[in-house]
Amino acid sequence: MPPPLLPPPIGGGTGWGPRQNLNLFMTVNEITRLVNEHLAGTDMFLVEVFIKSINRIFIFIDGDHGVKISDCVKLSRFVESQYDRETTDFELNVSSAGADQPIRLPRQYLKNIGRSLQVKLSEENTITGKLEAIDEKGITLVTPGDKKKKTAPETLNLTFEEIIESKIIISFK
Repeated sequence: MPPPLLPPPIGGGTGWGPRQNLNLFMTVNEITRLVNEHLAGTDMFLVEVFIKSINRIFIFIDGDHGVKISDCVKLSRFVESQYDRETTDFELNVSSAGADQPIRLPRQYLKNIGRSLQVKLSEENTITGKLEAIDEKGITLVTPGDKKKKTAPETLNLTFEEIIESKIIISFK
């Protein structure tokens, strides 16, 4: 019988390895608890935790006002301090949820109001527009329209359930 697999990651992810000894391996739930404990009372929040192969841990955080390198360093040191390196070998990677990463949580939309997004609604349907608003049900996106096709800008109210993936469009204008 093969060894059990690690639990699925928060928000998806791949690359799971077999769990060979439960006492030596950290779980996504344990790490999530530690990260949430450390971030409590700040404007920062956990976006995703996943473990690749054997104990290669990836933690992505975000903040209502951004994340500094020093925030990642403090969190990394806190998580490391909770484990004994003599008995548990692991690689820990803590970083902010970068602008090139999809938006995973409704809270991440708030700081991106006014920015352009690419929103995937299905495999065949991806729309681009400016994020105008967010509420508990979803987002309001204004599409730019097209002068050549003579289409006017359109305001779309999209629920979080409809959205497969959203990415910020980075502009250097």
